Amino acid sequence: MNQPSSPFSKQQLLPQEETLEVLKQKGELFIGIPRENQYQEKRVCLTPDAVNAITAHGHRVLMESGAGDGANFSDIDYTNAGAEITRDTKKVFSCPIILKVEPPTLSEIDLLNPQTIVISALQIKTQRKEYFEVLAKKRLTAIAFEFIRDDDGNYPAVRSLSEIAGISSILIASELMAATGKGNGLMFGNISGVPPVEVVIIGAGTVGEFAARSALGLGANIKVFDNSISKLRNLQINLNRTVYTSTIQPKNLIKSLKRCDVAIGATRGKDRSPVVVSSSMVENMKKGAVIIDVSIDMGGCFETSEVTTHTKPTFEKYGVIHYGVPNIPSRYPRTSSISISNIFTPYLLKIGEDGGLEHSLRFDKGLRSGLYMYHGILTNKSVGEWFGLSYSDINFLIF
Repeated sequence: MNQPSSPFSKQQLLPQEETLEVLKQKGELFIGIPRENQYQEKRVCLTPDAVNAITAHGHRVLMESGAGDGANFSDIDYTNAGAEITRDTKKVFSCPIILKVEPPTLSEIDLLNPQTIVISALQIKTQRKEYFEVLAKKRLTAIAFEFIRDDDGNYPAVRSLSEIAGISSILIASELMAATGKGNGLMFGNISGVPPVEVVIIGAGTVGEFAARSALGLGANIKVFDNSISKLRNLQINLNRTVYTSTIQPKNLIKSLKRCDVAIGATRGKDRSPVVVSSSMVENMKKGAVIIDVSIDMGGCFETSEVTTHTKPTFEKYGVIHYGVPNIPSRYPRTSSISISNIFTPYLLKIGEDGGLEHSLRFDKGLRSGLYMYHGILTNKSVGEWFGLSYSDINFLIF
């Protein structure tokens, strides 16, 4: 008698490996934005438009009253965009995700709940070992936006703020050169029959490139110095014109500084900026010339530079006006806030789409490079080496 044929093949009747469907479940974010209390810090992480985009995706944003005042965004603007406003600082710091421009202070870390996610700048040069020990004790997860990389391996936050600093350096120089700024009374702008302003730019990175772009746009003659030939080449390509470029050779630099009306310092170093211009070089510059040392936050590349503030931004040495404010972008807080907000918003929306930061860190290598603390474990090599702290590779912790 024939056996009834089975609806399954022999292969299908064999035990199969279990496959589970892994779903990325969309998560609701609850983001707290406190008011910045650092000296002269007026920027805010999210603009009302960004808040609108985030709340439209079902997330919550709790802002401390007045958080956007410095950048001319009112509480009403944020309320209309869907944010909740509170005067209770503690309530804001109790949110699961905290967004800040400046790194949280030790007193602010006290207000955080354990396991909170903090996204802010780190400013490694201004921190102490104790800072990371306090973060570890609270088992916090912290991301430094200056360490986040994009798909091309660049640092978008650093680039945006460097663009602003580069353009600002020329605008500030033009103000200082006016007679009202105790300058030599020269004006940028290629006036017929008047020799153009001479500008020396030391450093051909992003700051140098955007300073050069602005100076050329205002009709100045520029000379750019850098020891990297590829940076000088890229600068020429990006400006799409031939400009005077040179490696940093004392003879050429001394000659150019003697003739210039404005000198911009835009060099970076690993631990601090190299001092490229000595006191004697500054002494030989024109009286009333202007120095803008953009690299002052890393020690400065002019030997005569000193840190100044937005309220008293300049001092005079050897008859040369020096400007040494470390936080130049906060001079233009609205533009800087929009720029920072443009970087934050896509990441926050993506974290929500991925179902939380854990998933995003798994899928996004660029965001992972911004992580320096994961549930209280230090994961950043340069922070560990700088402060002599033990650190772990994030790839072993997440996967």
